[in-house]
Amino acid sequence: MTLSRRQVVAGFGALAAGPAVAEAVPAVPGGVTAEGLARDESHWAAVARQFRVSPDFVNLENGYYGVMPEPVRRAYHRNVDRLNEYSSHLLRTTYKAEADQVRDRIAGVLGVARDEIALTRGGTEALQNLVTGYARLRPGDHVMYADLDYHSGQYAMNWLKSRRGVQVVRIVIPEPATRQAVLDTYERALREHPKVKLLLLSHMNNRTGLVVPVRPIVSMARARGVDVIVDAAHSWGQLDFTLPDLDADFAVFSLHKWMGVPLGAGFLYVRRHRLADVDLRYADETYPATDIRSRVHSGTTNVAPFLTVEAALDFHEALTAGAKQARLRHLRDRWVHQLRDVPNLEVLTPDEPGMYGAITAFRIRGRTTEADNTAIADRLMNEHRIFTVARTGMTGGDAVRVTPALYTSTQDIDRLAAALRDLCRQARNA
Repeated sequence: MTLSRRQVVAGFGALAAGPAVAEAVPAVPGGVTAEGLARDESHWAAVARQFRVSPDFVNLENGYYGVMPEPVRRAYHRNVDRLNEYSSHLLRTTYKAEADQVRDRIAGVLGVARDEIALTRGGTEALQNLVTGYARLRPGDHVMYADLDYHSGQYAMNWLKSRRGVQVVRIVIPEPATRQAVLDTYERALREHPKVKLLLLSHMNNRTGLVVPVRPIVSMARARGVDVIVDAAHSWGQLDFTLPDLDADFAVFSLHKWMGVPLGAGFLYVRRHRLADVDLRYADETYPATDIRSRVHSGTTNVAPFLTVEAALDFHEALTAGAKQARLRHLRDRWVHQLRDVPNLEVLTPDEPGMYGAITAFRIRGRTTEADNTAIADRLMNEHRIFTVARTGMTGGDAVRVTPALYTSTQDIDRLAAALRDLCRQARNA
């Protein structure tokens, strides 16, 4: 992927709304590819200097919350001060117009219209609102999700059984996964369960980081009369795509993960002509039923994160989505490829192009319980000062998740590879 002159100019030379961001992001030589830039350590060292992180440990658990770069952190502090200073006056006067501007900006980056976007306090709230508000289910219908889907999404789908009278179908994504195996799994599941009306689909799941081919799955579901809610909380900002690339009617996003917005920000998307298929949230009368914002009711919300969205999108666009994706995949590949010869290390995310980003999970063969993998994560932290997290819910057994970030260095990655090689050797000799 070559970064065009247009991308470079748009990213680095035309940030009038965010001059602090333009100064913070190092320039990219013309004609360089995203993959070539991913290996430019001086470039990413300059990017890393825009993140304030603790030197006490190597943080490879960046899937939970994405650290704000310095221009965004400073903007957030200004917005917190502004909110505190102007209080209700801000909320009752200019905030709604400013929130619409934020929605415009998000919609522009995502490739959709503002009236298809509603802000939420995170991806989870957005997901719960769409799942529980989906209005086309009738008693006897079925809903479906996979073992790798987000646990809060699974809980919301399970809730539909008692509230809507539906049956819940849980499918298993094969290990090791391939694009064709994933497509075959969904095709077979939809064929074998013709009563399914709603499918939850993670673009990139938070357990193993597997990226699924959303567009063809949405197409095969639509052909069978099945609606799909796409969970893109982890993929947007980590992968280079727009929503039309996925062709989804319903989707949810986080802003405080890979976009670097302060905690407490996300949004849901409903294609304009499908809005009537989602119930008003708590029969909300703040907005007319034709306004997507009537599908969210969060009460009085901390608006400072939303006021900071534009600064975060400035930083994202200055880096470019393609360069971010390439760098994060490069960091993931660096540790995975170093350990391919370790016989008792199972990497759960495939190397197949398009099937992964930064997030990758591993297990040491025979260590499949939550306790096993919590102990591995504890050893990485206590003995090597590397922070990771144990993940549960995979049918094949629990694992440890590794998630680098834009500030992660190749030295950090090499340190992880050495530590895992040592842990696996000790496990073989135990």
